[in-house]
Amino acid sequence: MGSLLFLLGVLQLLAAARAAYKQWIPNTNFETASNWDKERVPCASDVIHFEKNKVLSVFVGSPHTVTEMFLPLNGELLLAPGAGFAAFDGSWDSGCGSGAVLRFADAEQRSWFDPMLWQDVSPVGGREPAGRIFSVDEERVPCQYDDVIFQPETSFRVNLDSSQPVIRLRSISLMGQELSSAEAWAEYLGGPSAPRQFHGNGTLQVTGARCPHSSGCACGNTQDGHRICASLLGAAGCPALPCQSPLRPLGHCCGVCGAVVTLDFTPDFDLQKYQDRVVQSWLSLPKYEGVQMAISKVHSAQTFLGLLPRGSVPVIQIVLVDGGAGEQAGTAAQQLATDLVGDIAQHGAALGISSSRMEVATGSTLGGHAGGRAARRIAAGTVLGLLSGLLVLGGILFLYRKGKLRPCPLHLHRLWDQAEDTASPEPASDKGFDNPMFDVEPLESGSVEEAPQELAPQAPPMFYLNPLYDPSETET
Repeated sequence: MGSLLFLLGVLQLLAAARAAYKQWIPNTNFETASNWDKERVPCASDVIHFEKNKVLSVFVGSPHTVTEMFLPLNGELLLAPGAGFAAFDGSWDSGCGSGAVLRFADAEQRSWFDPMLWQDVSPVGGREPAGRIFSVDEERVPCQYDDVIFQPETSFRVNLDSSQPVIRLRSISLMGQELSSAEAWAEYLGGPSAPRQFHGNGTLQVTGARCPHSSGCACGNTQDGHRICASLLGAAGCPALPCQSPLRPLGHCCGVCGAVVTLDFTPDFDLQKYQDRVVQSWLSLPKYEGVQMAISKVHSAQTFLGLLPRGSVPVIQIVLVDGGAGEQAGTAAQQLATDLVGDIAQHGAALGISSSRMEVATGSTLGGHAGGRAARRIAAGTVLGLLSGLLVLGGILFLYRKGKLRPCPLHLHRLWDQAEDTASPEPASDKGFDNPMFDVEPLESGSVEEAPQELAPQAPPMFYLNPLYDPSETET
């Protein structure tokens, strides 16, 4: 019984540690026809040109006879057993006529972050059969816990230009040898082939580590997302889609028709087990034939009121797409998403899922998805505007109480002028009082002689009407 439990624990650990294997597709082999400008392998009567200043590593798998060959200044020919070159003297029929000049193709721009240059393979090196699972674009190139394979008996040239300080991998296989430790990788980098196979400002780092979480790990290619999309789309851009307001999954270059389900999870969540559950319980059903799923852990940006960024949190993203056209686009994916959300409502706690939310975009959607997002943005903008206004008013009040701000005096000259037109001022009398709005001190009787000369001529008396003082109130 104890051994059985131990075996089950090991199997669970292996499932959690399951990594993806990604294989590099192009090569720089001598026998690959697409590596030559004439789209054919050189024959005996041809003249072979390797660019003088190009850095190359070329694998030669068989013997060849050539008329003439120009080699690069910095390159290498990797010869398989029995492979080599012999000079053609023209004494026999080569079978390729008078020959031509063949130039080796430029491999400098083959980027590590081009999804079209990678394929998912099984651990033994065979390509995975086409199925119901796909990857968002950022995960179509090697992720930080993936195993990378360069096919045995091939040479290659890879551009490692990257926005990341280092490009992390679990392991890398070259010439049939797996390197899964930092020491083994450092030893290979010190050899003669590595500088001719890898170039650019990026640095590969082999860690030997697998993802430590049963809930999965984020891919880690977000910083190079723009390189991935530029390589994938080129100048063509994203294609037109039949659905209204296409969804843009995290890590994907273009919008999709279908559904995106986002899961908040607990430490008990197992990504591989949940993927298997969805495949076996739903994707295998005839009604969901044609629906494909991408499921992975991603980092979702968090915002305050939908506008101000405030970090990110890990979530599980499920992307569902189908092959529907016109108004049917995305409808099967929408139905599957509804089934998943309903199942989570019943069994989420047992699955390690704390909550879920769903977004859909189908050919029959009449802008409800976009309208809902727009309404949320408008509401968030309104609330943010009110909060900003209250903040400004609070700041003004604070400065006023601190004495930093003073109220501006109001000038009521026009009101007073109108009052003077309707009520003539009374002659000077003893019924007077100081007007605080008139800032002139009355001259005392003993200081008349000391007053400035310009105040001496007191021409007609000046009167000031106080709108707060009504002469009729003093009459008895």
